[in-house]
Amino acid sequence: MYCNAFPLGERRNYKYVVTFSVYQGRLLFSRHRDRETWETQGGHIEPGETPLEAARRELFEESGAVDFQIRPAFDYRAGDDRDGADGVVFIANVKELGPLPPSEMAEVRLFDRLPEALTYPGITPVLYQHAQSLFSLQTEGTEKAGS
Repeated sequence: MYCNAFPLGERRNYKYVVTFSVYQGRLLFSRHRDRETWETQGGHIEPGETPLEAARRELFEESGAVDFQIRPAFDYRAGDDRDGADGVVFIANVKELGPLPPSEMAEVRLFDRLPEALTYPGITPVLYQHAQSLFSLQTEGTEKAGS
């Protein structure tokens, strides 16, 4: 498995979005109902959607976020020896959570740092480290993460 970060706009054939969300000064992660691991909000970009539209949709569907500021941060490419895909990483400052909509997600939880049990352990830490080098994603300076 590989995962590389690139400057925003360097990649063009986007397939996925990933959002690092901060709520009440902590990282917001979601748990899929079929797994015991934690993941950022994100997923496939649907036909006709922009990456920003996909990130907004996925953030709501996977966390219940109803009031938030979100912005693109950087591009990435992840994959294995056979295949790879490009995506955009977003940073969201969540101001209000509503009920979790009916979806594949079972729950959301706040963390002070990356959870140990990650759904994508070969991707999430790499993207998080790059995001940390650009933005403060935790209690200090979280207001800088949204726009």
